[in-house]
Amino acid sequence: MPHLTRMERQRQLRELVAHNPLQTDDELAQHFGVSVPTIRLDRLHLGIPELRLRSEGIARRTVSQASGLQRPDMVGELLDLDVGKRGRSILDTDPSMGLARSGVLRGHYLFAQADSLAMAVVDGDVVLTGLANAKFKQPVMAGEQIMAHAEVLRSTGSRWVVLVVSHVRGEPVFRAKFVVFAMQPGSVGRGGMAE
Repeated sequence: MPHLTRMERQRQLRELVAHNPLQTDDELAQHFGVSVPTIRLDRLHLGIPELRLRSEGIARRTVSQASGLQRPDMVGELLDLDVGKRGRSILDTDPSMGLARSGVLRGHYLFAQADSLAMAVVDGDVVLTGLANAKFKQPVMAGEQIMAHAEVLRSTGSRWVVLVVSHVRGEPVFRAKFVVFAMQPGSVGRGGMAE
């Protein structure tokens, strides 16, 4: 990257963090070709909080928008949510989530993150998954960070079709299409999801 003036670097830093608030100071320093302390000073000057505070604020704002899913039910942290349209979540994995022999992440973590994100984007008091068509595209190592993007493809009445694609370092690792139902309280268990 060509040398930038401090003002130009700070302008671009503000845009980068607005676009992806979960970039670490180390990643930002590498992007701009400067030291981590320089990025910290730039953040301080711009009033951009540290990563932990940015992620906590995002999670608090987003979870409050999800009507069909409560925070303890969510796998991963919601980054942004436009109910009825789209959403993003992030899952930080750790070695305990991997297979003992290979260290490959157990697939149910990828599925659970995608499933809970699909339910979060649907507008309803009680939201349940009725059908899922999932493809594991490549292995993920325990310890990697997974970014999931959900998009509502269509909705008819209580039936919603949601596509979720998960990435690690920009590479797609998982893709699933969910048929999700927004149920009325009290209708669960009485055939309300029949096709």
